[in-house]
Amino acid sequence: MFRFGPSARLSVQLRRTLATHASTPAPLPTRHSWTKPEIQKIFDTPLLDLVFRAASIHRQYHDPSKIQLCTLMNIKTGGCSEDCSYCSQSSRYSTATKASRLVDIEPVLEAARKAKENGSTRFCMGAAWRDLSGRKRGFERILTMVREIRGMGMEVCTTLGMLSPEQARQLKEAGLTAYNHNLDTSREYYPEVISTRSYDERLDTISAVRDAGISVCSGGILGLGETDKDRVGLIWEVANMPEHPESFPVNALVPIPGTPLENNEASEPVPYQTILRTISTARIVLPGTIIRLAAGRQTLDETQQAMCFMAGANAVFTGEQMLTTPLALKGRLEPGSPWDEDKAMMGRWGLEGMGSFSQANVARKEGARLGNGLEVGDVRTAAPTNGSKEGETIGV
Repeated sequence: MFRFGPSARLSVQLRRTLATHASTPAPLPTRHSWTKPEIQKIFDTPLLDLVFRAASIHRQYHDPSKIQLCTLMNIKTGGCSEDCSYCSQSSRYSTATKASRLVDIEPVLEAARKAKENGSTRFCMGAAWRDLSGRKRGFERILTMVREIRGMGMEVCTTLGMLSPEQARQLKEAGLTAYNHNLDTSREYYPEVISTRSYDERLDTISAVRDAGISVCSGGILGLGETDKDRVGLIWEVANMPEHPESFPVNALVPIPGTPLENNEASEPVPYQTILRTISTARIVLPGTIIRLAAGRQTLDETQQAMCFMAGANAVFTGEQMLTTPLALKGRLEPGSPWDEDKAMMGRWGLEGMGSFSQANVARKEGARLGNGLEVGDVRTAAPTNGSKEGETIGV
């Protein structure tokens, strides 16, 4: 019989502990005082080190096996008076997108029901408007859509242009979960992209949404001709808001024929590593935020998308048509990723759909309860699912 002395037993015990318990530190308090040089330093980190750091932080704040599935429907197409240089829905450009009236209520509800059946837990509705001025009847119809879809147990998001505080309040009362209003790029580069709406007007709408108790969805577009400095400037802008946006979409430009940026894909394509750097940096600086891999996802192959998920992206748009316009890739129109393809991809990577209202701050604003039965802000004492120790807080 072999006998081990105390030191030998300690050595065996230490080796076993180190091999089987890779504990994750408790999350640090969320910062709202980032400087641009600090964020630039993160962005410029060697890429694999950057992804590793982002993945580590992601696991402190989120379940890495969960991806939020969202479906987007354009409920009012074209005819917009804005001059966003990337958008096919502007009335200033000659594109294949034709102006249409606001969609009736029932087709929208049917689309939401279908999305829910296919696993989407957030339904987003977009209308090509500058604002809601003079659209009282249309706005009332949208409020009905919001109420009905919220009644299905889904998160509801809209993007309707600029909002007043009163309009934001009405949307909140109807049950709106989130409002999308992208900043697009840095304050400095913004005038190169849009002239019909100021950066401060965008920030005013975000403030109205936040003050109404609605979750904010605000991100940007890569490939507008901006530099890395502008990408850092965008992240800096949202990182220093009073509350970080609950959702930060990362879009890659899909050049649309007829728009001023129709040739940007050929002249200034967005490198994959830039998308990955942006996602990773956003995850580090906005640790509790949902990072949304949005427009342009179809240009990435499956392993590239998986690396984005590793780095902290945890939401995608899915459905029969992901974007407000069909993709214009290589001279032909392509639909967005269908549900079945996305489900199969997620299955191969061990990913699952995220439940409705499972993000802590969204649940708080909804007055909802977390899926584990604890009120937001409680200490989690059940078996942890994100690598944290039992009894630790998870940054909610």
